[in-house]
Amino acid sequence: MQKRRTEKAIIIYICLAAFLILCIVKFDAILAGVSSLWNVMFPLILGVGMAYVLNIVLVRVERLYFPRSQNRFVKKTRRSVGIVVSILLVIALFALIGRLVIPELGKTFGVIGSSIPVVLDTAAAWLENNGTFNASEYLSGIDWNNVMDKVVNVARSGIGSIVNSTISVVGSVVGGVINFFIGLIFGVYILVGKERLSSQAKRILRAYLKERNVERIRKVIKTADETFSSFIVGQCTEAVILGTLCAVGMLIFDFPYAVMIGSFIGVTALIPIVGAYLGASVGAFMIVTVDPLKALLFIVFIIVLQQLEGNLIYPRVVGSSIGLPGIWVLAAVTVGGGLLGIGGMLLGVPLAATVYKLIRSDVNERNRRKEGGE
Repeated sequence: MQKRRTEKAIIIYICLAAFLILCIVKFDAILAGVSSLWNVMFPLILGVGMAYVLNIVLVRVERLYFPRSQNRFVKKTRRSVGIVVSILLVIALFALIGRLVIPELGKTFGVIGSSIPVVLDTAAAWLENNGTFNASEYLSGIDWNNVMDKVVNVARSGIGSIVNSTISVVGSVVGGVINFFIGLIFGVYILVGKERLSSQAKRILRAYLKERNVERIRKVIKTADETFSSFIVGQCTEAVILGTLCAVGMLIFDFPYAVMIGSFIGVTALIPIVGAYLGASVGAFMIVTVDPLKALLFIVFIIVLQQLEGNLIYPRVVGSSIGLPGIWVLAAVTVGGGLLGIGGMLLGVPLAATVYKLIRSDVNERNRRKEGGE
């Protein structure tokens, strides 16, 4: 028996080594195949993500739709009505953001764009007055004919690339719209039969895996679901609260661009830890073009507001539900942003929190077993 187990283990290790060597040798082909598979599967993966987000709203809607009623019609229509209402609520939320926040964000970037030349001119004038930099001498030394020739050549060569880029952008937009609707339809189908899909998944796992492994997978999925859903709800709530408090406080203290900066900080606050500071730095730059003293007071106001938010609001709304120490939140945001940009920042924190909870639970369980054995 022992010899048979040893032979089986050797065969498994040989197969794994052969597979690893094949992956190294054919890495480019495998990478191209994975990329093609991702493009094909993307609408379905998008649908799963939509279904998960909509399910967070759906669960709450179904609790409010005559939860104690025994009427047959109410029971039969609870799921369909819940899905429709959930989609309408999400659309209404995005419409509200589009109506209130996006115009303010557009104004924010417009103000920044118009303020940069003023700041640069002011800095150049200050440097020139102090003898550090002479703009007139620098400008007189430029060969403007040569510059214009280069501009014309770049413009001529860039026309073809602009046309190609326009066609590519239009194709990407059309493809994105098609993927969105395919994903939405797939997500609705998932929500309609989510109980049956869950039951089928459990039966498949129990058929091919041991009960102990099935229980581990169930624990991982449950922990991830609780962490991601709590993070999404909590982070959105916290961003709304922080943006509103910032706008109201700026109006009270008569800071310029109160609604714009409040909206911008509310959007950037969706990114844990660094988001609010990013919004605050942009807001300070906008205010310094109007009144440097108020910009300094605004920084003090943001520091106080961040302390209030970090010690009172965030722990109650988000922190307790995630259960991830601040140092690991910062690490998750840094690594996630480096790998996947803004999306990585948003997904990194709940993913790291899930891993943290699972490792903590496993460590505690192992220590209890060792202490019990001793």
